[in-house]
Amino acid sequence: MRKLALDVGDVRIGLALSDITGIIASGYETYTRKGVPQDYEYIRNFISANSVDGVVIGLPVNMDGSEGPRVTVTRQFGDELQTFIPDIPITYLDERLTTVQAERMLIDGGVRREKRKKVIDKVAATLILQAYLDRGCK
Repeated sequence: MRKLALDVGDVRIGLALSDITGIIASGYETYTRKGVPQDYEYIRNFISANSVDGVVIGLPVNMDGSEGPRVTVTRQFGDELQTFIPDIPITYLDERLTTVQAERMLIDGGVRREKRKKVIDKVAATLILQAYLDRGCK
């Protein structure tokens, strides 16, 4: 079975998927949000089509470790998503600096600004999922 990571934003959601052994995370796509029910339905269908048995959502904790309004919005998204996928566990993972790290990787890789905007959420989701997998979480 596979794990799915989500980097949830207001406009886009980055998706990353593990291999079936749960060792390697790969960026899958940057999904442009369409509306709450459509977003949850899209993720539910993705989970079903890819034999996902667990979801990891990046939690945008503040640098000092406190939880701000963005964490509240992200947890609300996860709680609502859970009603669409009641049999799939959702885990939250501190994602401090993943977007910054993703941006740095893309810049260092010579990716142009216009292209970075389209893929940064997918790269951040990949970093979140790889961190989760590297901790031995299954």
